[in-house]
Amino acid sequence: MTNKLIRLIVWGDFACFTRPELKVERVSYPIMTPSAARGILEAVYWEPQFHYLVREISSVKHRTNDGFDYGKGNWFSFRRNELQAVTSMSTAKSAMKGMQAPSKLYIHAGGGAEDATQRNTLALQRVAYLITAEIHLSKIADPARCNFQKYYDRFRSRAEKGKCFYRPCLGCREFAADFEWCENPNTLDYVPWEEDLGIMLYDVFDPAMRNQGFAWLKDEELPSSKKKRKQRPFNGKLVKPQPVFFRAKIESGKMNCHPDEVELLRSAA
Repeated sequence: MTNKLIRLIVWGDFACFTRPELKVERVSYPIMTPSAARGILEAVYWEPQFHYLVREISSVKHRTNDGFDYGKGNWFSFRRNELQAVTSMSTAKSAMKGMQAPSKLYIHAGGGAEDATQRNTLALQRVAYLITAEIHLSKIADPARCNFQKYYDRFRSRAEKGKCFYRPCLGCREFAADFEWCENPNTLDYVPWEEDLGIMLYDVFDPAMRNQGFAWLKDEELPSSKKKRKQRPFNGKLVKPQPVFFRAKIESGKMNCHPDEVELLRSAA
């Protein structure tokens, strides 16, 4: 580690960081969660040799080149049709072989359709955040070719050029996010916001396990045994989802979420 931090400004027209305690209707937290922030960073650049540790999420005022203003965001609600069914891979293969009628592949999502149901969403509109994060090497990183500066430079280069492996989103996949590299956070206009949010989801994976790392073996690294090759071995360790929560508090528009500085609440195994 060095004193260099990843700083990324993200904004979008809509956002919904769903509260897990509400099973059916989608209700957003009032600010981005650390889990959502990590997902955005990994969309820009990620390799199994390192992981991101989100330090802080700030609500900022941001004006785009076309004159639109983003900030804390406003609450709004809407109803939409959500699917209850998905097409399985086995069904698709059977239809391709002519063993099953292609009509079985269709999912009817319109109003009143048997595969759809109407649900309400309470989301945010026109939000902008500053994500501040660290890069940490994982246990499978090779010190000879993996170092912090290398990954920092790659992330910065991709962020400055607007590159990403897939389009980042603000909570839900359909709420696309725009982003840009932040060189100097002192020039930003932070939202004057003070609020104790109580218990918030930190991540669906325990941050203490993020440094394990994970990577499929390359073809030349696979074992000679056909049985072992079929299982597709990997480097690192599979980490099972285990929701972790923390006590969130916004001070001067900033939410501290460094795992060493906040109280993490882990669910019973």
